[in-house]
Amino acid sequence: MFKALLGWLFGTRRGALRPSPSEAEGFHRLNREAPLRTPGNAGGEGATTTDSAAFLCREAVLGRNQRIAGYQFMLREGTRTHIRHSSRNIHHVYAEVLVRSLMNANIGELLGERLAFIDLPDSFLSHRSLAGLPARNVVIVPTVLPEPGAPAPAALSATVAALRARGLRFALPDPTVDTGLAHLLPQAEFIVAQAEGMDARRGLRLSNIALEVARNARLIVRGLPSVDEFRFTYKLGASLFQGPFVTSREDWSDRQPGPSTARIGALIARLRAEADTREIAALLKQDAALSLRLLRYINSAANGLPQPVSSIEHALTLLGRDKLHRWLILLVCSAERGEGRGSAALETALVRGRLMELLGAGRPVAERDALFLVGLLSLVDVIMQVPLDKALAPLALSPAIEAALRGSNSPYQALLALAVACERGENDDVRTAAASCDINPEQASECHMQALSWAMQIHD
Repeated sequence: MFKALLGWLFGTRRGALRPSPSEAEGFHRLNREAPLRTPGNAGGEGATTTDSAAFLCREAVLGRNQRIAGYQFMLREGTRTHIRHSSRNIHHVYAEVLVRSLMNANIGELLGERLAFIDLPDSFLSHRSLAGLPARNVVIVPTVLPEPGAPAPAALSATVAALRARGLRFALPDPTVDTGLAHLLPQAEFIVAQAEGMDARRGLRLSNIALEVARNARLIVRGLPSVDEFRFTYKLGASLFQGPFVTSREDWSDRQPGPSTARIGALIARLRAEADTREIAALLKQDAALSLRLLRYINSAANGLPQPVSSIEHALTLLGRDKLHRWLILLVCSAERGEGRGSAALETALVRGRLMELLGAGRPVAERDALFLVGLLSLVDVIMQVPLDKALAPLALSPAIEAALRGSNSPYQALLALAVACERGENDDVRTAAASCDINPEQASECHMQALSWAMQIHD
């Protein structure tokens, strides 16, 4: 991850994937066949919005070690709400755009060993577009629609078997709540349950189902609001976990930053005091591991240096003080992740930072760098699992950056609010936040998808 981040640090910002023409056509097709109503005309026929709400959003799926095991990919929450009671054909249109969006984003390459969970109508599983999905990464979650047109159980079972033969995996909705797909349990590798209403009795029932019918199926719990609920379902034996708990805050008042942060903070303090290069180099040399990391990263092939750098003094001269400061901040975030979900929070923070940087295109480089740092550090307390004051104290941030992170008046605060709105995937919130930044909502959505791709490329 750090080698890729140096591309940003040295000003050689790494590009990200953009929607292809065929994908863009998919969005236009959605608006033609399933126009979305505007908030002011929720009940009016044909009242549409030009905001393309079909861009992907994503939620991290954490394993029992609280590290990212995969993602659920979906269309925006507002889009899903709008089509919830639409015809089966409209659901198919949206499912096809979801599938083709993943294909066009080269999702298999981006995911590595991680999984992509996608919810698709049961009647869509025979669609030809599924042939283009990277089988080793994809877990399909069939859903039952209330209207006529569902495949017969035997036909659906045969379709699922054929897809599994190609390597695709399947997760089924909680059979204690939704029995419509229970006949597929022997073919399921995962069972998806919602956190709401989950108790010990239901957890035991699901465990028995896994043992007796869906042998070796792992339990996924979605919608976990807090760490307490995560811990409860962990004790019930769940294997995978989703929900707002990933970036939720706890009472960390008794915790302190780790020793690495203290050492880096001392360096940042001397930088702020305008210490000369020799003093900074001497401090770096006191930490052999930190010195080696600096030399290794500055000599990485990505930087294209004509000659290897062998001295700390030379490395500092090449970096300059501003970039050294940013390197040290990045080092704090990558080295002091706390335990478990700190890694997942770091990836979310990287998406925020990259999105804010993209949305700041056209601004001076220093301002774009500041936007990146605001997004990156917006979850620094969750990443480090210490109080915000203690996390920010050693970083010597500019007043504007620190004000944005504390929720005070700052020129960066509106863009941070837009990044968070894109992350949550609520169309109305995205439109409102985009308007406050004088940014087109479609531009914000497109940049968010680019930021997602970029973060997955660099975060390992």
